[in-house]
Amino acid sequence: MSDTILSSVSDGVGLIMLNRPQVLNAWDGPMRAALVEKLRAFECDESVRSIVITGAGERAFSAGQDLNETKRFSGDDGKAWIAEWEVLYGLVRSLTKPFIAALNGVAAGSAFQFSLLTDIRIAHSGVKMGQPEINSGIASTLGPWIMREMIGLSRTIELTLTGRMMSAEECLRIGLISELVEQERVLPRALELAQELARKPPVAMRLNKARFREVTEAGFVNALRAGEVMQKESYGSGEPARMMEAFFRQRAGQK
Repeated sequence: MSDTILSSVSDGVGLIMLNRPQVLNAWDGPMRAALVEKLRAFECDESVRSIVITGAGERAFSAGQDLNETKRFSGDDGKAWIAEWEVLYGLVRSLTKPFIAALNGVAAGSAFQFSLLTDIRIAHSGVKMGQPEINSGIASTLGPWIMREMIGLSRTIELTLTGRMMSAEECLRIGLISELVEQERVLPRALELAQELARKPPVAMRLNKARFREVTEAGFVNALRAGEVMQKESYGSGEPARMMEAFFRQRAGQK
């Protein structure tokens, strides 16, 4: 198992930590593969009755996609990239055990989407969430699908087209965050809640989660297929590469 994903099990709760704090826990292909492996292991482990995921450090749950991986993508790479997300997101949606996100910092882009696929999200007032892909020239399909399911079309359009990040208070108000606690209480509270859910009847838990997946499956599949088409055109145009090159130049202090 890669050290970009840390894990432990205690009192029936499996804990996963995203561990690339030097890049705000942004994920690349190998890190996503390691996360898939660990989630599958916890799903098959009868001693694990619920799962919590958080990020290393105090700045970020995850900044989402590592742009160093995608900055040279071609159109065909963009299509293959969607296939990787189908594996990860599909796995999260198929988990039979309750899954809680302990949001210790920013959750942006694909990490924002991922967090919305968990069952419950615990955060603190300094957390910011959103989908800024448009600022990198990246089209969005999976993010708008899950946001529309949760907050409606009008707000989803605004957030997708502006790419703005929301405060924790706004996310709580519109239902994207389940509970706000003090920063030092985020992980302990998530673990407390996970232990509570671990004591629930497992068959009823499995059936409830399966039903939520069933009623949203058509939209999920539609978003994936649209994503294949859109990312192929998006990356094939070269626009994401140009936007990301400008971002890296700006970050390096170049003109």
